[in-house]
Amino acid sequence: MAEPNVIERLDAAIDAILAGRQEGLALRDPELAALLVIAADLRDVPDPQFKQRLKADLLPGTKEEMMSTTESRLEPGFQTIRAYLVLDGASDFIQFLKDAFGAIENARFKGPGGGKIMHAEMMVGNSKLELGDAPARVSPRPGALHLYLDDIDAVYQRALRAGATSLMGPTDQFYGDREAALRDRWGNSWYIATHLADPSTKPFRKGFRSLTPYLHARGADRLMRFLKEAFGAQAVEEPTVSAQGTIAHAVLQIGDSVIELGEAHGQWQAIPMGIHLFVDDTDAVYERALRAGGKSVRPPTDMPYGERGATVADPFDNQWFIGTPR
Repeated sequence: MAEPNVIERLDAAIDAILAGRQEGLALRDPELAALLVIAADLRDVPDPQFKQRLKADLLPGTKEEMMSTTESRLEPGFQTIRAYLVLDGASDFIQFLKDAFGAIENARFKGPGGGKIMHAEMMVGNSKLELGDAPARVSPRPGALHLYLDDIDAVYQRALRAGATSLMGPTDQFYGDREAALRDRWGNSWYIATHLADPSTKPFRKGFRSLTPYLHARGADRLMRFLKEAFGAQAVEEPTVSAQGTIAHAVLQIGDSVIELGEAHGQWQAIPMGIHLFVDDTDAVYERALRAGGKSVRPPTDMPYGERGATVADPFDNQWFIGTPR
């Protein structure tokens, strides 16, 4: 009897996930590991196009208002934006996240031979972080991340013991945060903070989750314009402008998530990173991103794990993994 091919094995595995029998699947079929974790993650997400049509039928308003390409209509907690870190030594990095920030491992899937990690998902506070080992001939892609947690003085010390290097010790800032900055040995920058100004939202600033990607760029004003044109980003607050006339800090909303950016300067230099962006219409957002000045890395494709995905590099070399769960 012929061995099942990859598609047949994937179909059988997804049937098992839908039936709640996913435990041990990755170990039994490591070739499909990365696909299975994403399939499991998408299991409970309703088809966004169905939800979009239903909303248009039930609520008044124009078709254009109902068809906003980046308005999030996904299940609560299914974040529009997730940082995606590509690393050398993902297994050790996962341990660092646990030791430094109390992160919880949701899933880990190894590649053929059981060596490198193809895909892993962590919960850091109330936020999801995706990561994996850099494939052959692919350079690592670390990132800068703003992390809100309780008692950042203690977190700062734990991160140092876990091997991070201090960029700035814990300091009370004029905008109501007590924060510190660190860099880990994989090249990621961590801006750890507790919000003190509003006790009702502590440890977060209003509108934030635990983890927020922070983009530094030479020309932060142009990056902000790209995000607005490509992804429909909207400014949450008036950007802070430096004495040199550059954007020192800006907060933008995309879907149900925020992203921060600022002009690269001093030791806060650009760290082009990967970001997983969930939208209602991958094809439309991909075309908008190209018109806004992005460069195609991968055109829209129906992926075998149930997502229609595309990849675009913005003019500052950040890579946006655009996806629509189907």
